[in-house]
Amino acid sequence: MSSGQASATSGVDRFFHISERGSTVGREVRGGLVTFLTMAYIIVLNPIILLGGIDIDGERLAGGDGAQIAAATALVAGVLTILMGVVANFPMALATGLGLNAFVTYSVASQMTWADAMGLVVIEGLIILALVLTGFRKAVFDAVPPQLKVAIAVGIGLFLTIIGLVDAGFVRSTGLAAPPVQIGVANQLQGWPVGVFCLGLALLIALYARRVPGAILISILVTTVVAIIVEKVADIGPTFTATGVNPNGWNLNVPVLPDKVVDVPDLGLLGEFSLLGSWENAGFVTVCLLIFTLLISDFFDTMGTMTAIGKEAGLLDADGVPPNTQRILLVDSIAAAAGGAAGVSSNTSYIESASGVAEGARTGLASVVTGLLFLVAMFVAPVVTVIPNEAAVPALVLVGFLMMQQVKGIDWDDLEIALPAFLTIVLMPFTYSISVGIGAGFVSYVFLKLVRGKVGEVHPLLWVIAGLFVVYFAIHPLTDWVT
Repeated sequence: MSSGQASATSGVDRFFHISERGSTVGREVRGGLVTFLTMAYIIVLNPIILLGGIDIDGERLAGGDGAQIAAATALVAGVLTILMGVVANFPMALATGLGLNAFVTYSVASQMTWADAMGLVVIEGLIILALVLTGFRKAVFDAVPPQLKVAIAVGIGLFLTIIGLVDAGFVRSTGLAAPPVQIGVANQLQGWPVGVFCLGLALLIALYARRVPGAILISILVTTVVAIIVEKVADIGPTFTATGVNPNGWNLNVPVLPDKVVDVPDLGLLGEFSLLGSWENAGFVTVCLLIFTLLISDFFDTMGTMTAIGKEAGLLDADGVPPNTQRILLVDSIAAAAGGAAGVSSNTSYIESASGVAEGARTGLASVVTGLLFLVAMFVAPVVTVIPNEAAVPALVLVGFLMMQQVKGIDWDDLEIALPAFLTIVLMPFTYSISVGIGAGFVSYVFLKLVRGKVGEVHPLLWVIAGLFVVYFAIHPLTDWVT
């Protein structure tokens, strides 16, 4: 090694405290690569989730251009993950949050335009930033019972699961009052696309059970290849055509190879947000509740993620606090706003970063490596137009399983927490609304404390939050009464 190379390596070592934390440059690079492989699926999944809904004007995000969404998703993830590495020196990557993007798609955008919805994400990010800078974030965190936070995560997991099953055509509406849903068509699994989904899910489960790094990404790529072959041979086509509906067709993307794989990314989605339009379209109370719901999900996921990763890496202090906590939270809050400003939904910290830590990552250099790989991936965004829903949504089912595992953290013998947790969990998938589940949980929690004479155990902020949700649930009769 030349003296110049030694000096450069030594400089990197000193900046990231690599040797001090018992790591090496090689381990950090490998850890960063593994983290990328285990979470790069978001480049594929985020466009599919965000394109799964329409706004109040009946429009799809980016005009239905999945490659544009994928490019912006990779760009924001890359820049913010690098920022996490350089500013906070922590081995944690960031990207568009699963669950958060579903909430934006199905609960927010349906009440306003996409630009307005992304504007709410920006506002939410700025609020989190203010909470970090003022130190108020901990006060809000302490207001919500820990087990309700667990229930929110579990409920979002089940919500993602049903979205995946429905988007794959595995579960479908019957059009009847009872039963409202069924398996496949006429209560039978029919068509090659559903078969591709089942193959993808089986492969993903097998890879995950074998602890193969990048299991989600590998399953998506392999299943997509199978889908391309199936489409080439069987010429299935899309579900919705100009001549009618093909119930056995591909749900969203038809797996046909694009004209080119590598292309200059289209970043036209950047800056497509509006801070004020949502207030006029959805109303003040609804907007406040939507922002709060985004805030709660973003807020608590990050606190848990950074603690879990810090513990895995052996970086927590005696009080269980990771190093540079304020900087970590600062970058994460900026990421939330940046995701909205880029039109790809809130960005947040990823628990998949723990895979890189298991590979040896201990410093922010691993995050820099992961971020650079996201930027490279931005140039192959056209590939997302090849990947059908049926190949990608098995990942939603697995994510649902991973989030469901947290249910053991709820004390089911304590009625005052078990019932609110139950309502939170079941109402999210059953109503296709994350905010309904959260609201039901908060309102029932406060109500049970009230009827049991334990008012003093309820944090004052929870009274305000529960009151806002009561107004939200009764918004239509209240509006009729007022007018």
